[in-house]
Amino acid sequence: MNILTAEHLHKAYTAERILLEDASFSLEEGEKVGVIGINGMGKSTLLKILAGTEEADEGSVIMGNHVKLAWLGQTPMLENTDGILEAALRGLDAQDMVLVSQAKSMLSELGFSDTQAAVEYLSGGQKKRIALVNTLLQPVELLILDEPTNHLDHEMSQWLEDYLLRFKGAVVMVTHDRYFLDRIVDRIVEVEHGGIYSYPGSYADYVALKMQRQNMEQASERKRKSILKKELAWLARGARARSTKQKAHIQRIEDMLAQEGPVEEKNVQLSSVASRMGKKTIELSGLCKSYGEQVLVDDFSYIFLKGDRIGIVGPNGCGKSTLLKMILGQVLPDAGNVEIGETIRIGYFSQDNSHMEESMKAIEYVREVAEYINTGDGKISASMLMERFLFDGTMQWTPIGKLSGGERRRLYLLRVLMGAPNVLILDEPTNDLDIKTLTILEDYLDAFEGIVIIVSHDRYFLERLVNRIFAFENGGRLQQYEGGYLDYSRAREQRQLSSPHAKETAQKKTLEISGNTTVKGKPRFGEKKLKFTYKEQQEYATIEDEIHQLEIKIEQLDQDMSENAANSVKLLELVKEKEQAEALLEDKMDRWVYLNDLAEKIALQNERRQ
Repeated sequence: MNILTAEHLHKAYTAERILLEDASFSLEEGEKVGVIGINGMGKSTLLKILAGTEEADEGSVIMGNHVKLAWLGQTPMLENTDGILEAALRGLDAQDMVLVSQAKSMLSELGFSDTQAAVEYLSGGQKKRIALVNTLLQPVELLILDEPTNHLDHEMSQWLEDYLLRFKGAVVMVTHDRYFLDRIVDRIVEVEHGGIYSYPGSYADYVALKMQRQNMEQASERKRKSILKKELAWLARGARARSTKQKAHIQRIEDMLAQEGPVEEKNVQLSSVASRMGKKTIELSGLCKSYGEQVLVDDFSYIFLKGDRIGIVGPNGCGKSTLLKMILGQVLPDAGNVEIGETIRIGYFSQDNSHMEESMKAIEYVREVAEYINTGDGKISASMLMERFLFDGTMQWTPIGKLSGGERRRLYLLRVLMGAPNVLILDEPTNDLDIKTLTILEDYLDAFEGIVIIVSHDRYFLERLVNRIFAFENGGRLQQYEGGYLDYSRAREQRQLSSPHAKETAQKKTLEISGNTTVKGKPRFGEKKLKFTYKEQQEYATIEDEIHQLEIKIEQLDQDMSENAANSVKLLELVKEKEQAEALLEDKMDRWVYLNDLAEKIALQNERRQ
């Protein structure tokens, strides 16, 4: 059942900056939609129009009579005179003890222990988390959330994932957390060049489907140009509009000339820029830092190596940013030393970009660092580098105050890289950066020859980049884990399971379940003998060939789709046929995994019995 429909939306701030142009969007009951797109393309504007906090220049938004919605903006405003619990319950029945209990539980999950503290003295991230609680407590059928995962640590993000998975209403949200999108949404909507494009499935599905759409558009454009070339040759031979038929022919040619081709997608382009680094890098020795009774860093030592990719993780307020600021010299340690080599040039990308002067032109902000820079592509100017960051001539002379939040972050990142650092310290770099920019930044950091130190709650970003993780655990102690985020998660889970208490619990459960012991060389008492059924044996013998044939069929369908890109009827048939083939292939792959796993278990069982 459709609960919201937006049709023929048009929104522009200037004649050059059109965010939505004849765009439409619809939402089904219980559907969970992720909205993505390059910063400044209109994602937040679309959400504001859907939520009713901003009006479109043209078009309509129709919502079901029974539908109530709750809206979480990118930068929510709270009453500074409120306490934390009071702000979380603002607009709700504060006398409802069940609701109050829910609010306290949610606030606890999001890191608030003292719910009576004043909102006035909290950070922007803390205020956003309180506003999130207030939004989630609303009795509604639709949640519209703009960047709900910003300022959430790993545990908080997982808590929000679980909450939204249980939520029975519909959700429309902007987020750049790719793990979050993959787990929560069943449709991706991309805002791009004034249009809204819808892709069923998760973020991984979106990547594949978008590539298909672009390939089809390019194939149609090639065919249009080929036909147009022949038609123009016909005109050049001196064909005259003597008959109605010839006039209609010429009109078709003029229509084809007027038709616009697909907009070529622009990417942020980054060349790796780093100054020469000497033998001595950054050496930390016995660092300690406390505020009152709270110990943030306790006796931490480390020598950064060339090429290090370090991720620093831990709950909000544990001391991650404080550690970075001690390395930078902005905060003095209570004990210990920080030694920095003479050739080290640090580029610091902080969480806060409030230092940006809003009246300053974007290009002036970059030129403060350097007018020219040496890159892998040679010496280029600040203006040329800005073009690579998708700041065209008009945007370069736009005051910073008129840029979107994401555009400001991209500009700030450009300024940091303009200094040609050989050590990059990135404090929550993924906040407000769109997925496209994040992908290019990840590629840049892959090729960066210096040291990279990252504090981030973005699990995908950490998994993609780092080779070592320092986790804040046990009151200021930093535990070192080798590998990326998934390696850290597995190792941490294993450590927790191997603790004396966890072992005792696991052994107790094992005894309760089995009630017997294993005899060497023989299966446990009552252990079922594993074996293939006749049907499974036949299936296991042929399934790999079936998978191979399906893969060949899908490749052929891709080719047929390219050849028939201009034939919408045929193309629709081919798309459906391909979807069916891919679904069958996925089923076959799942079945192959099961059968292969069973075959390995049977072989292992037979070895034990011999």
